[in-house]
Amino acid sequence: MTVAIIDYGVGNLFSLASSLRYLGVEAKVTAKAAELRAAERLILPGVGAFGDAAAKLRQSGLFTVVQEQAAAGKPLLGICLGMQLLFERSFEYGEHQGLGLIAGIVQDLQPDLLDKSLKTPHIGWNSLHILRPDPLFKYFQDGEYVYYVHSYYAKDCAASTLAVSDYSLPVTGVVRSSEGAVWGVQFHPEKSGAAGLRLLRAFAEI
Repeated sequence: MTVAIIDYGVGNLFSLASSLRYLGVEAKVTAKAAELRAAERLILPGVGAFGDAAAKLRQSGLFTVVQEQAAAGKPLLGICLGMQLLFERSFEYGEHQGLGLIAGIVQDLQPDLLDKSLKTPHIGWNSLHILRPDPLFKYFQDGEYVYYVHSYYAKDCAASTLAVSDYSLPVTGVVRSSEGAVWGVQFHPEKSGAAGLRLLRAFAEI
């Protein structure tokens, strides 16, 4: 099984590749369209601001490649900002168009917090509550802890939401497209210890 980690200048590529190799998964970090098309699965990582990341993905020429491969049914996993890029648009420092693979938007978490004493970014460990079963949770138990670092979150996406974490509101933790094989996780599985590794293992087996 070959997993291609999309290198478009944004993301914690080394840690993610190391986690997959630890699991015995062949992982290739690449910016080459031909290698993405040849891989059996794709991971779209990302850290930073949505607009900058979307622009870099376009400039790399991989924006349409990701859309093309997702449309063909190839399993795709977006991580953190990579998950947010899967949505239709984001309102982080303006309005920016995403890949449009999952219906919904990305907005600032702070104004929606019910407990205004909570801070953003939402940083640290939080339990993940599974709302509906999915192959991604093959080795994952409801309530396990995962590691978040984010200030924006996906919303208006209830039909695609598989799991949430409580941060005075249900923070969208895991999503899946209504059609095809596109998943997204807001947390960092590569930083989430054994639970995160088990989730990556399940994705590699899908």
